[in-house]
Amino acid sequence: MKIFLDTANLESIKKYNDMGLVDGITTNPSLLAKEKGNPAEIMREIVRMVNGPVSLEVVGTTAETMLEEAYRLKKYGKNVVVKIPMIAEGLKAVKKLKADGIETNVTLVFSANQAILAAKAGASYVSPFIGRLDDNGQDGMNLIREIVQIFKNYQFETNVLVASVRHPMHVVDAGKIGAHVVTLPADILGKMISHPLTDKGLSAFLSDWEKVKKENPNLVI
Repeated sequence: MKIFLDTANLESIKKYNDMGLVDGITTNPSLLAKEKGNPAEIMREIVRMVNGPVSLEVVGTTAETMLEEAYRLKKYGKNVVVKIPMIAEGLKAVKKLKADGIETNVTLVFSANQAILAAKAGASYVSPFIGRLDDNGQDGMNLIREIVQIFKNYQFETNVLVASVRHPMHVVDAGKIGAHVVTLPADILGKMISHPLTDKGLSAFLSDWEKVKKENPNLVI
C-alpha cells in the first residue's frame, strides 16, 4: 500500500520524504490556502521535491475550464496528476485527459456508483472520502470494501485512493481491504510512527546502558 501525504506544507513534506515514507502528495485549494506564499510557487516546489505522483486540483466546473487548467497544471512537472471533481463535466474532462495521456485523480467520491463511473471514464485514481462519510453516520470503510471488490471483479486499472483519513486505524483497515493508496495528514503519519511502548522500551534500554558505561568507564563500541 502506498502512502501519500495530504498537505501543501513544504516542511512536513520534507520531514517525511527524508524518512522515505512519502510515495506521493495530494493537495487541494483549501490546503494551499493554509500556507503562506504564492500557491503556484508552492505547487512547483512540491512537484520538484517529490518523485511520486502529485495531485494538483482544478477549480473549474465545466469540462472546458477544467481542461484548460489541467494543461497548465501539467506543465509543473511530469509527475503531476490532475485532480478532478466527481461531477458530469468532470467525467468529460477525465475522458479527454486520458486520451491525452494525462493521469487524473477523481475526488469527492462518496459512493461505489461514482467510483465505477470515474473508472470507466479513465481515472487513474478515485478518492473516496471515508472520514466525511463517517461524520455523516455512514460506514466509510465499507465503501472502500465495495470499490476494491468491484474493481477486482472487472479488472479496472484505476487505483483506490483512500482519502479523508481521520486516524491510524483507517490506514490499517484500508490495508486489510487491499486499497492501493491512502492519503493522510502529516499528524496522522506522525501517530503511526509513535507508540508509548516503543518510547518506554527505548528509555529502559538507554537507562540500562548508562549503568553499563558507569561500570565500564573504558568501554568502547
